[in-house]
Amino acid sequence: MTGQRADARRNYARILAVAEEEVAARGADASLENIARTAGVGSATVRRHFPSRHALLEAVFSERIEALVARATASAGAPDARAALLDWLGGLTAYASSARGLADALTLAGTDDPDHVDACCSAKLTGAADPLLQRAAQAGAVASDVTAADLITLVTGIVLATEHHPNPAAEAHRLLGLTLRGVSPQE
Repeated sequence: MTGQRADARRNYARILAVAEEEVAARGADASLENIARTAGVGSATVRRHFPSRHALLEAVFSERIEALVARATASAGAPDARAALLDWLGGLTAYASSARGLADALTLAGTDDPDHVDACCSAKLTGAADPLLQRAAQAGAVASDVTAADLITLVTGIVLATEHHPNPAAEAHRLLGLTLRGVSPQE
């Protein structure tokens, strides 16, 4: 975005801020036209900055996805491999619970929908979780047939199932705890 005019940078930032709110409120299918109207720009301006829904969703989720990737990387050498994996899954659950559109976008992973966010989310999250999961499996803390994709799918399902609960984040964490006791029983 460097090299752009100041007004173009402001428009980008305003569109992205509005998009984050709209996606959180309405999910991954938030109206691009409503985002443009609320941001005070034309729909052509939105499309110039974000040529597809995929590009917009990738921008909306990218900072938090990168934070989750960094969290996994920082935890990769933790002495307690099980605790590191469970902490990371808790962070993923917290974010997905607060960013309603993320779980919606993850459910589209692997589909033929050109606007899905698989490249932004699923692949990065799976790649981040893999080393944590492998260490936990080597320590005997997780069944060897569990995959990172399995765990992300479980979190996604839990978040989608609880999004209309009076306290979605608390309920998602409660259900994640139930699930993990089955996936990774303490000895």
